[in-house]
Amino acid sequence: MVKKPTADQGKTAPEISDDDIYAAMKEISGYLDITPGDFKEVYVLAFRHAQERLLRRVTAREIMTREVAWVKVDTPLKEVAELMAQRGVSGVPVVNGAGQVVGVISEKDFLRRMSSKDLTSFMGLVAECLRDKACKAPAFRGRRADELMSSPAVTVTEETPVIEIMKLFKERSINRAPVLDAQGRLSGIVSRGDLLGLASCQAGGAP
Repeated sequence: MVKKPTADQGKTAPEISDDDIYAAMKEISGYLDITPGDFKEVYVLAFRHAQERLLRRVTAREIMTREVAWVKVDTPLKEVAELMAQRGVSGVPVVNGAGQVVGVISEKDFLRRMSSKDLTSFMGLVAECLRDKACKAPAFRGRRADELMSSPAVTVTEETPVIEIMKLFKERSINRAPVLDAQGRLSGIVSRGDLLGLASCQAGGAP
């Protein structure tokens, strides 16, 4: 279940500081004449700077989902699939005996092994099965999580700013990242849904 941002995380427009205004004005080239159009341009840029400033203050700890579905390295893939289906998640962290995150298993990992093509969606797999009249899925029975997981896992810490997580998701083309505590153990998970929930609150007063 996605944890909703608290009231102090910005359900209304962020407060624009003088520094935000000055930063916005520096981005406007040429002579600045105070007209409605100029003011709107300054305001839009200042709002963006204010929003980015606030996103640097919000950390993974404040938006992460704490009740994380996870599996061990030796968890049978059958149980991994059942857990993901029961919890309604598209990926789970894989931890070793010391509680350290060593990988992540996602729907894409299953799809890659169940198809002869580079499919990225369940319906793509269904279409292939119907077209070929037979699925080329390998036998997962007896296989373990560490045989399918993507490793090493892309992780963040509890103190990682949200704006850095957004950049990481974009650069690595991922939808989730396990969150580690100060001891390097799994303490939560941040998904794209958590980021979108926060962004929608921040955008509540956007021009």
